[in-house]
Amino acid sequence: MDEVFRALADPGRRHLLDSLNQTNGQTLRQLCDGMGMARQSVSKHLAVLEAAGLVTTVRRGREKLHYLNASPVNAIADRWISRYDRPRIRALADLQDALEGPGMGFSYTTYIATTPAKLWEALTDPAFTRQYWGVEFETDWKPGSVMTWKEKGVTIADPEQVVLEAEPGRRLSYTWHTTTPEFAAAYGFDDEWLAAAVRGSRSKVTFDIEKQGAVVKLTVVHDDFGPEDVAFRDVGEGWVSLLASLKTLLETGSPLPMP
Repeated sequence: MDEVFRALADPGRRHLLDSLNQTNGQTLRQLCDGMGMARQSVSKHLAVLEAAGLVTTVRRGREKLHYLNASPVNAIADRWISRYDRPRIRALADLQDALEGPGMGFSYTTYIATTPAKLWEALTDPAFTRQYWGVEFETDWKPGSVMTWKEKGVTIADPEQVVLEAEPGRRLSYTWHTTTPEFAAAYGFDDEWLAAAVRGSRSKVTFDIEKQGAVVKLTVVHDDFGPEDVAFRDVGEGWVSLLASLKTLLETGSPLPMP
């Protein structure tokens, strides 16, 4: 936790976070263009942010993309939220909002005491996904294959719900589900929300799995949102509890209670 506060204390590092808040998933060159400082200095600042968990990186070919990771800010709120009065609680919430959005996407990183194979199974096998997510996927998990979502008694089928990448134990990516009237009704969303959601872009989610000693590093990047997508906030908040439940299930055998 001390590393997070030290990382946020530097104005240059806060500027980098602001830049990623505006455009997530930037390369080092892109970040340097807006900083007005030497490449080496930007690299050092990014290393501090990454060590604090505020920035996570994902390889795309020869490039390394940098994403915000709001999990440390959530941890600050979870640890001290009951010790602060309302104005300070609002300040923490504003800081979390600044790091999570608005934007075109977001990233979360967590470390799980499991194996890459077991984590892959937990992300793809309906016997696992229904426990911590309440969702089942029907697909053969091959790139280009259509996915059918089953959630809260609603079946969502659409030809644009497809697997984008699938490397067992390493990487999984797919487009997000279509927003249907049945889905909105199951979650209590009104007609105004549904109309706005239907106008939104089809986002995608990517899971990068990396073994690190006795644990597995899981990085989740959910992006391709439009600037005014109403689903951005709801999905972003959902990943926090979802990943916590996934981690708990794999480490203890039981998921967190579903809300």
